[in-house]
Amino acid sequence: MTITELDPTILRLAGIGVPPYSARGLQQTLQPIDEAANIVRTINAALVDLSAPQFQKYKSTITGSDQKPPAVDGVWPGKVIIVDCIPELCTDEYGTPSRIVVEGSDHEEAGFLFYRPRLTMMVLGFTMTTDEYGAQVSWTMDLEEV
Repeated sequence: MTITELDPTILRLAGIGVPPYSARGLQQTLQPIDEAANIVRTINAALVDLSAPQFQKYKSTITGSDQKPPAVDGVWPGKVIIVDCIPELCTDEYGTPSRIVVEGSDHEEAGFLFYRPRLTMMVLGFTMTTDEYGAQVSWTMDLEEV
């Protein structure tokens, strides 16, 4: 994918969009949802995983700081969007990606397969801060995989 002046990011938010000049300085986290872990100790002190596989989902926070706001007018908690993530996931070259691969993002290196996941996520909330004098808009969006 080519990054241009009017399209300065690989992040895609289908259902919202990423306006020009709202995406420089983007960062995105990916981590398991809180419910993904149900790790306890038995009466004999053995550590066991009681997690159910259907809870193996991601949560994400996207932050940006640029000159324009993100396209959040009409976006409320509960809106479901498709996110082409910035971070890559990695598996060994014989492994199968656990998520949909963003087209053109996969590549092999030293026996490992790297790819950017495409996730169906729900908006949990967002914040936006505008520095009028500095002409800068900072924003954060919290999401969880549906």
